[in-house]
Amino acid sequence: MSTHTYFIYDIETAAIPYENFSESQREYLIRGAKNDEEISKKKGEMALYPLTAQVATIGLKIIEVAEDGMETILKSGALMNNPNIAEDKVIIEKETDDAGIETSFCQSNESDVLKGFWNLLAHYKNATLITFNGRNFDAPFLMLRSAVLEIVPTRNLMEGTKFNYPLHIDLLDELTFYTQSNYGATRRFNFDFYTQAFGLPSPKSKEVNGSIVSEFFAEEKYSEIARYCLRDVQATWDLYKRIRNYLFI
Repeated sequence: MSTHTYFIYDIETAAIPYENFSESQREYLIRGAKNDEEISKKKGEMALYPLTAQVATIGLKIIEVAEDGMETILKSGALMNNPNIAEDKVIIEKETDDAGIETSFCQSNESDVLKGFWNLLAHYKNATLITFNGRNFDAPFLMLRSAVLEIVPTRNLMEGTKFNYPLHIDLLDELTFYTQSNYGATRRFNFDFYTQAFGLPSPKSKEVNGSIVSEFFAEEKYSEIARYCLRDVQATWDLYKRIRNYLFI
């Protein structure tokens, strides 16, 4: 019986401290801000850009699906950035849930987080990637952070064109029929809205959400960020299964 492998991933990012940048960079980052509120907003947006932010966590599940729909979880885990850990050192903790699924929580510095991710992609080179907004955020962020840190990717996550890219299903593209519109039937909604609209539990129901990841990262709450990220990964897989028989035809 033939099988197909899916590599579901999501990232969380945290702003690099504003003080770490040069004077000219700091001026550029807050240019145009007219008051303290606008300055604070611009600093908050730094978590969105790979030149002003770092990978906090990469959550992933690698799942093999047989023709009859039987799922086998090959890997489940989080690659967690802990800046206090020396290069080439990894701290691994494992948990097993009630279903017997083992999840690994691997802490290392950002460079080793990225290396670990690229090594997994190389090992599962024929896997289909599944993301939500991965083509607009997760994929380019990982590519550019790797370039900044001089890490060579094992796969071009931005291969192809906007409308035709191989071995990658971006659910946001599928749900909006590859448009960029915020109006009409193809309007873009956020991940939380889509999951609830399709009758799935919201991954945003806990105390952590993307807007406070930088704060949690500064407080060294790496485990909380990782668990939040893994909820997004599971919800991404659940949303894919929920819509695949209706949109992928």
